Amino acid sequence: MKAIIIEDELPASRRLSKLIAETDPSIEIEKILDSVETSVEWFKQHPEPRLLFMDIHLSDGSSFEIFKKVNVQGPVIFTTAYNEYAIDAFKVNSIDYLLKPIKKQDLEAALFKLKNLHPNFTNEQIANVSNDHNSKYKERFVIKFGNKIKTLTADEIAYFYSKDKLSFICDTEGRNYPFDMSLDKIEGLLNPDIFFRVNRQILTHSKSIVDIQTSTKSRIILTIQPSTPIESIISSERSSLFKKWLKKE
Repeated sequence: MKAIIIEDELPASRRLSKLIAETDPSIEIEKILDSVETSVEWFKQHPEPRLLFMDIHLSDGSSFEIFKKVNVQGPVIFTTAYNEYAIDAFKVNSIDYLLKPIKKQDLEAALFKLKNLHPNFTNEQIANVSNDHNSKYKERFVIKFGNKIKTLTADEIAYFYSKDKLSFICDTEGRNYPFDMSLDKIEGLLNPDIFFRVNRQILTHSKSIVDIQTSTKSRIILTIQPSTPIESIISSERSSLFKKWLKKE
């Protein structure tokens, strides 16, 4: 697998190259670039690399300028000493956002995430990796809480729910995170074959439904794991829609 490193500090690029070789020897560093200008020129003259490792602060500006000047389609792992650009990073082709000094276990996790996001991934196919800009449905959500930033793939989310006029994400481990978007907007971003709007307060992933029971007046009661803070009841008006949705699974 060919990769390039965009980094303007020689010691940092050498250390990252060594770390990559130790973590995944199949990754070949094709080129190390040290500025926005040289990166733009390289992209104009060469085919897309399979993977990019990109610092944010370069000698002649921000690496985000590269995306404005050329069409970069390969997946990017950002490597930087600054945490305030994570939201901007995930607006482009970012797979992960690693803070310097980079730890081997963090790099391993980033490469695993890339393969996990795309289970049919092979070293020859990585150029076809999709991202939020190319995919019809949103595959990755960026969560900001306090001074921390976390990303969750759609399959790592058990359900979304609203409570006291606020929206939350519950992951498959039962951890809850506030999310600044209404359920109506979230629903429009998700694959309707995988997620179902149970009611006004719950939007669940199909894998989280562990039991289905019929109730009075043709209502349906779901058991969802991790357990929801609100009853998961499908109204009689939506029960037929739910049954049709189940047949797609």
